[in-house]
Amino acid sequence: MKKPPLILTNVLVFIITGSIAFIGVPLWVAHQGIDWAEIGTAIFLFYFTGMSITAGYHRLWSHKTYDANIVVRVVLAIGGAMALQNSILHWSSDHRVHHRHVDDNDSDPYSAKRGLWFAHIGWMLREYQANRYHDYQNCKDLQKDKVVMWQHNYYLPIVLVANFGITGLLGWLNGDILGMILVAGVLRLVLVHHVTFFINSLAHFWGKQPYTDVNSARDNGILAFFTFGEGYHNYHHIFEYDYRNGIRWYQFDPTKWLIKGLSYIGLTRNLRKVPEERIEKARVAMQLQRASEKASSLPNADEVMSTIHAEYDLLVQKMSDYYATKKRLMRIKQKTLQRSIEGLELTYKYKELKQALALQKEKWMQLQHLSFHPA
Repeated sequence: MKKPPLILTNVLVFIITGSIAFIGVPLWVAHQGIDWAEIGTAIFLFYFTGMSITAGYHRLWSHKTYDANIVVRVVLAIGGAMALQNSILHWSSDHRVHHRHVDDNDSDPYSAKRGLWFAHIGWMLREYQANRYHDYQNCKDLQKDKVVMWQHNYYLPIVLVANFGITGLLGWLNGDILGMILVAGVLRLVLVHHVTFFINSLAHFWGKQPYTDVNSARDNGILAFFTFGEGYHNYHHIFEYDYRNGIRWYQFDPTKWLIKGLSYIGLTRNLRKVPEERIEKARVAMQLQRASEKASSLPNADEVMSTIHAEYDLLVQKMSDYYATKKRLMRIKQKTLQRSIEGLELTYKYKELKQALALQKEKWMQLQHLSFHPA
């Protein structure tokens, strides 16, 4: 089968920037050296441009998980252009197609089913999507955003000024223009490229699937560290409209922290979160599926399966009762009636259901383990 033609511009960009980053920069460092100002600037711009993609292109514009002040939107638009991953409009259009047709080799622009290399970078090297014209019909909402359209219409000038103007100016102030452009410009750009490309590639191959297995996306805490919190990809693909990827306080998600932090000073608002009940039910549904698959091979499969499903139904019912009571209690507290008889009764019931749910979860986990180790 004949391969689609190469996209020469993309090929040259990756070859030239990669060669400078992995050959030119080490040679420059060996012969000229670099200072802490260049290193510090590179680290800052690495996070700034990378999180302009994750907080801006991805969570703000592609998925509309929160709203942002115009100042934040302009800054993220400039940072995203500095990351050199196409305009917000184009990137978001591709990404929305990816979510709608994930793992479909004919429709997903960077389908993981076509291999790690293809999902990582190969899809950008050839005209695989030549027949899919970018009319941006799936981004009509973004076409009404003046910041998005400003960046889209003036993308190339913004890219050039942001990447060479800013780093060149900082280099001039530091006394070494070329050194700053090489380290904080090109090397930083290449590193941001590949760590964000990991989200399309490694995050669909390496990790666990605690919430769904209907697609290849996986959760991986190690990848989250390198991808600004985007490594919790299994969660994201089932709950794409949540502004968080790492939902636990201890999970590394600096993009979530940035969005939440800006909300405290009024620069972001309407942060969307998936209800905890839906998350927990998705998790235990996957546990049920895996427990059932393992139990089916046991000699007493019917008996074990019956017990598993009975305990699962009981767990789901306790979850529903617990979260329904929690919602009612929160509504009463918001009306400052927590000292009323109803409030006191609900508080007692809430604590009782919380304890019962904890015990049922413990029993459920023990059952899954014991069921597969028959005497």
